[in-house]
Amino acid sequence: MPRVITADEAAALINDGDTIMVGGFLGIGSPGTVIDAMVKRGVKDLTLICNDTAFPDKMTGKMIMNKQFKKIIVSHIGTNKETGRQMTAGELEVELNPQGTLAERIRCGGVGLGGFYTPTGVGTPVQEGKELRVVDGREMLFETPLKAKVTYLKAARGDKYGNLRYHATGMNFNPVMAFAGETVVAEIDELIDFMDPDDVHTPGVLVDYIVRRGR
Repeated sequence: MPRVITADEAAALINDGDTIMVGGFLGIGSPGTVIDAMVKRGVKDLTLICNDTAFPDKMTGKMIMNKQFKKIIVSHIGTNKETGRQMTAGELEVELNPQGTLAERIRCGGVGLGGFYTPTGVGTPVQEGKELRVVDGREMLFETPLKAKVTYLKAARGDKYGNLRYHATGMNFNPVMAFAGETVVAEIDELIDFMDPDDVHTPGVLVDYIVRRGR
């Protein structure tokens, strides 16, 4: 059974230089209370695995503004001009992945696979430095799995057993990321005693800690 902790306690699970995953898509489905706690704590030199860096004043964008990352592994950065500035200035390493490739790399990390081959990115800058081989007559790139020391999720509802349910597009990357963290923290809007099994999106066996939004 996961333990209910504060946002400050959740932020204290990581140290300088760690790799984290954060759910969300342009801030939707991101754990805002925990992100604010990480900004307050000021942990540095992190590697971020996330779909994007949101906006300068929202979610992971706040951590970009606070210069807390040394590297980000993302799908796009176009909505946060500070991310682009830091990349251009050599202050931040940015690894861009096609969105489907990013999701599959996370899935592979979560289920223990050693990587996968995909035609996406062949003949583009994405190919640089990657193994290329022909599979069934098609050129494919080899992509490696992704994992994190701590994964931070956001769900609409959770029960005392850690079972989670997301709301609408707030689901996005959260379910697949739940498999890929050594430690998994879920920020939730509402804590209930028991969730109907048919309502569960992420089973509680994957969740280590729960944070109630705003606490």
